[in-house]
Amino acid sequence: MKIAIVLFNLGGPDSPEAVQPFLKNLFSDPAIISLPSFLRLPLASFISSRRAPKARKIYDQIGGSSPILGQTEAQARALEAALGSGAGSGYEWRGYVCMRYWHPMTEAVVRSVKRFAPDRIVLLPLYPQFSTTTTDSSVKAWKAVTAAAKLAVPTQTVCCYPDEPGFIAASVDLVKQGLAEAGSGPVRLLFSAHGLPEKVIRRGDPYQVQVERTAQAIVDQIARQTGALDWSVCYQSRVGPLKWIGPSTDAEIRRAGADGRSVVLYPLAFVSEHSETLVELDIDYRHLAERSGVPVYRRVPAVGTHPSFIGGLADRVRAILAEPQVAICHGAKTMPCGSQHLGCPLIAGAM
Repeated sequence: MKIAIVLFNLGGPDSPEAVQPFLKNLFSDPAIISLPSFLRLPLASFISSRRAPKARKIYDQIGGSSPILGQTEAQARALEAALGSGAGSGYEWRGYVCMRYWHPMTEAVVRSVKRFAPDRIVLLPLYPQFSTTTTDSSVKAWKAVTAAAKLAVPTQTVCCYPDEPGFIAASVDLVKQGLAEAGSGPVRLLFSAHGLPEKVIRRGDPYQVQVERTAQAIVDQIARQTGALDWSVCYQSRVGPLKWIGPSTDAEIRRAGADGRSVVLYPLAFVSEHSETLVELDIDYRHLAERSGVPVYRRVPAVGTHPSFIGGLADRVRAILAEPQVAICHGAKTMPCGSQHLGCPLIAGAM
């Protein structure tokens, strides 16, 4: 049986010239700016042209482009290898990287999948925590393009996996290394995630509660081995005039400095490295930590191709294929969303 696994990610510009069109694609998404298209598209053009010079300077600090495509390709190949052994016997696995806002984008990936002619398709977002602005946007785009391309193949979606055991095990391993590197002084563990406007959460997006679930699962495992931790969840990458969820990562770094605590920071919502980790966390916030009197600042790497993380993704793919009637599944130990989370596809489908 031929299985196509489509790994969704955000994407990033592959050259300085790609920065503005990448931003235009981002702000043209109705999941990001919820206005009618006749207002949203001109606004996207305006915002992208205004933000492009600043964004280019950010990417200049990491070679002029985003490394996310190469890292996501490596995750796809590692997943194929994990599925191809043992329990994967009898299947032909093919992993496809599908970026939302830069190449390879949905239309091109659908054409490639159609040529492969799979028997089933698994949509696997590389967003452990579900949001209407990430996973839901990618899935909707996929459905629209496959319908237009007449790609009628049974398709199942892993919508989230905020406390999936492999993901948590990889995170625990990396965080423990960061804590060890911070030394013997008092340390505060910060879990940093990309922020969202508060209005998105009020509309029923489950992202924040799932981020907190991931953090708690990591802390529970480490605390059983080392004892109580000083820790906090915080949010980065705020843009625009709207009020965003908090506390902000920069405020938590300043607070740690005021408290005389070293900082070990883990980007728990990112599974690969890109500008938000390599520039915002590694450069901008490192300088902030130094100015704020933080004794030691250690940024924990994203899970990337950590064997436990890839093994967890393989488990999710096998699990959903074992349930041929299930269109959507989650990889949490128990249902992570409540009835108020109307953005969750499972909650919405039950209404």
